[in-house]
Amino acid sequence: MSWPFLYFADERLSAAELSAARLDGDLVEIGEGYMPTDAVETRELRAGSLRTRIPATLALTRASAAWIHGAVADPPPRHIVQRTAPRRGNYVRDLRLDYRDQRIAPADVLWITGVAVTTPARTLADLVRDLHAGEATLPLIDAMLAWRPELAAATADALDAGAALHYKRPAVRFLRARVRTT
Repeated sequence: MSWPFLYFADERLSAAELSAARLDGDLVEIGEGYMPTDAVETRELRAGSLRTRIPATLALTRASAAWIHGAVADPPPRHIVQRTAPRRGNYVRDLRLDYRDQRIAPADVLWITGVAVTTPARTLADLVRDLHAGEATLPLIDAMLAWRPELAAATADALDAGAALHYKRPAVRFLRARVRTT
């Protein structure tokens, strides 16, 4: 499928032509493709730029989802994906992807231009739970809350009402404290 604002190597232009257009200042890189320099970078363009890399059985999560939604400016060095299919498939062998095998519920997934991405609330919940697991996600959490401050309360409520998850209780306490300070 051809997209008016996304260019991929060997679809309409060769990799050499795309690189030359980037050097001339006509195109900029976005995800796995290029877009015109005067186009507005939207979540649809960010998600669409990864459509050749992310199969329908996987969803972008955590830092990757925060980038797709527009909470952070730069994509992570490795995109974080998680299984959406009910059954385990073949193991993902791509050094540019960080694969997590636990299934994401369909209610926690948005489809943006044919690419599955976790909802903003699920993205924030995963980042806060990862913080308590020892990962350095505080800058991403701050970016998500600066992007949409009301997300803290909604995410805390969703976690509280949801099924059992690792680090759920400390995540809810963290988010409730953030609601009180804003």
